[in-house]
Amino acid sequence: MQQALQPKQNRVRRRHKMFVLTMIVLVVIAALLGVKLFDSDARPVIKIAPPTAQAVISTTIVAAAPARNSSKPLVGIVAGHKGYDPGAVCDDGLTEAEVNYAVAVEVVNLLERRDIQADLLDEFDSRLKDYQAAALVSIHADSCAISGATGFKAARVTNSAIPQAEDALVACLNKEYAYYTGLPQHPASITDNMTNYHAFNEIAPSTPGAIIETGFLLDDRYLLEQKPKVVARGIAAGIVCFLGER
Repeated sequence: MQQALQPKQNRVRRRHKMFVLTMIVLVVIAALLGVKLFDSDARPVIKIAPPTAQAVISTTIVAAAPARNSSKPLVGIVAGHKGYDPGAVCDDGLTEAEVNYAVAVEVVNLLERRDIQADLLDEFDSRLKDYQAAALVSIHADSCAISGATGFKAARVTNSAIPQAEDALVACLNKEYAYYTGLPQHPASITDNMTNYHAFNEIAPSTPGAIIETGFLLDDRYLLEQKPKVVARGIAAGIVCFLGER
């Protein structure tokens, strides 16, 4: 009986040795390849190296690029002086640039709520070159040093390639801005810097453009600084008015 069992026991021993040897070989290979065979849930896991800095940058750029919808109008909103200089500066340090930016952000938000695509642009934004859109409006504020002056004004380029469209844009801005803010127009203070505003010569000739001075930073300061949403409603409503007429 013992002699009959001996060959069977030898076969079992050989199989056990082969199994142990195979497992040792697998562990060595796994260690060389940097692969963890099983995690705590007994599922295969492969180690992946973290993305390089360049990969992260490229991914961010792609994700940040807004998708254009050709069925929706596009409007450019320039935050006057942003990225260039402070603009007008008040005695306590309040700058025109920060006032303009706060209003511009609100205008963009309001337009997007109306299903209108909007670009928030710096003063000398590289995107202004040949910029094509349903409209472009640059937002500014007037001097902080003129006492007794109140009101707003809007203007378009002097030598317009599309005067009818740009006159309509200015008219809508004047009407809606006065309605929402209660400020009077101050056309006597429209300057050559407004009618020859640099962006008008950079954007595509087919893009209607206008510049608006939202008020004077001295006498109209409370509205401009403390009520940017009210100021923005007037501008956004003027743009919506213009788009509705086209």
